[in-house]
Amino acid sequence: MSMTSSVTALLPELVLLLGAVLCLLLGSWTPRLRQHRVRVVAGLVVLAFLGTAVLGLVRPSTTAFSATFTVDEATGLLRVVVGAALLVLLLLAGDEIAGHPRESEVYVLLLLGADGVLLVGGTTDLAVLVVGFLLASIPLYGLIGLSTTAAAPEAALKTYLIGALSGIVLMLGASVLFGLAGSTAYADLDAGIGDAPVAAGAAGVVLLLVGLLFKAGAVPAHFWVPDAVQGSWVTTAAFLTTVPKLGAVLAIARLLEALPRESVWPTLVAVLAAVSMTVGNLAALTQDDVRRLLGWSTISQVGYLLAVVAAFPGSELARPTLLLFLAAYAVTNLGCFAVLAAAPDRTRIDHWRGTARRRPGLVAALGVALLGLVGTPPTAVFVAKVLTIAVTWDAGLAWLAVLVAANTVLSLAYYLRWLAACISAPREQAEADVADPPGRLTSARLAYGCAVGAVALGLAAGPVLALAG
Repeated sequence: MSMTSSVTALLPELVLLLGAVLCLLLGSWTPRLRQHRVRVVAGLVVLAFLGTAVLGLVRPSTTAFSATFTVDEATGLLRVVVGAALLVLLLLAGDEIAGHPRESEVYVLLLLGADGVLLVGGTTDLAVLVVGFLLASIPLYGLIGLSTTAAAPEAALKTYLIGALSGIVLMLGASVLFGLAGSTAYADLDAGIGDAPVAAGAAGVVLLLVGLLFKAGAVPAHFWVPDAVQGSWVTTAAFLTTVPKLGAVLAIARLLEALPRESVWPTLVAVLAAVSMTVGNLAALTQDDVRRLLGWSTISQVGYLLAVVAAFPGSELARPTLLLFLAAYAVTNLGCFAVLAAAPDRTRIDHWRGTARRRPGLVAALGVALLGLVGTPPTAVFVAKVLTIAVTWDAGLAWLAVLVAANTVLSLAYYLRWLAACISAPREQAEADVADPPGRLTSARLAYGCAVGAVALGLAAGPVLALAG
C-alpha cells in the first residue's frame, strides 16, 4: 500500500494529532483568561475528525502502513463513538474547567489520549500497540494530576505506578511473542505460538493481556479506577471510565481473533470477564460516594464487554454485539457523569436525598442512565446485554451467560439505592448543606441529551448492528 493511501486511511487520527499540536501552540500564545478559544478550536478539530471518520465508514475495509493498522467497520465505529464522546467531554470541561490556568492543556491531553486509544483499538501489530498504549496512558496521568481536588495527587500517583508497571508487562509480553513468531504482526501469531513451547506462548499472551486490562480498567489491573474517578475532575473521570475502555476492549478482541482458535484463550478471557463483573458489582454495593460507586460500576461493565469478546471464536454475532455494546456503554456512562457535573457538590448518596423535588429533569436523566447501565428496556445497553447472553450461550459459555444475568440483577441493588435517595424526603440539614452551584446548565443539558441518546440507540439497534457487520 502506498504512503498516500496509508495517510488517507489514517486521516482521522492525523486530524486529531495535528489538532492537538495546534491547540498546544494556540494555548501557549493565548492569555490564561481567554483559554476558551482553545476549546472552540478543539471542538472544530473534533468535528473535522468526525467528518473524516464518517467518510471512512462508507469506504471498503483496508490496511495502512504495511498492514500494521486495520481500517474496518470496527475501527470506523470506534472513531465515531470516540469523536462523539470527545464533544461531550469538551462541553463538560467548559462548565467545569473554564478559567483554570491549565485549561488549554486539558484539551490537548483529551485529544492526544483519544488518538492513542484509536491506535490501540485499530492496530494489528505489536509494536504499534505498544506505541498506542503509551500515547493513551501518558495524557491520562496528566489529566488526573491537573485536577484541583485534594485527592488528585494520590490518584495520579497510583494510576501512574499501576500504568507504568502494566506498560512494562505489556512490552515484555510483546517481546516474548515477537521472539516466538519472528514478527510483530498479529497475522503471524497463530503459527508462531502454535509452533512454540506452550509455556512461552502462554506467558507472552498473558503478559500482553495484563497490560491491556489496565487500559480497560478490568481485574487484575483495576485498583486505580475508583481512586482516579473520585480524585479527579468529573470531566477526567468521564474520560477515563469511557474512552480508554473502548480501544482496550477492541484491542483484546483483535488479539483473540489472531490467536489459535483451539486454544484456551477464550476461556481465560471469559474467566477475567466473570471476575471483573462480580468484583465490580460486589464492591459497588458498599459505596456511599457516588463517584467511587460509578468507578466500581465501570469495572463491572468491562466484565460484560469482555464476556462478548470471549464469545468471538464461537459466535458470528459477537463482533457486531461488541460494537453496539461499546457505543451503548459510552453514551450511557457519559450521561451519568454529566449528571454529576451538573450537581458537583452532591458527592455522597445521602446528598441526593430529595433531589427529585428540586431538579426532576436531572433525576430523570440519572434514572435513565443508571437503569440503562443495568440493562433496562428500551435503552441500548438492554439490547446489548440480551445479545451478550445470547452470544455467550451460542459460543458454549453457558456458565458465563448465567453470570451475566446474575450480575445484572445484583447491580440493581446499588443503582436503585441511589435513585431511592433521589426520590425520598430530604433531611433538612442535608438539604441546607448541599446546594447546586449555578452555571452548570450545559452539563444538565448534556445529561438530558445522553439519556435521549441511550434510548434512541436502543430503538435503532438494528441498523447499528447491520452497520457493524
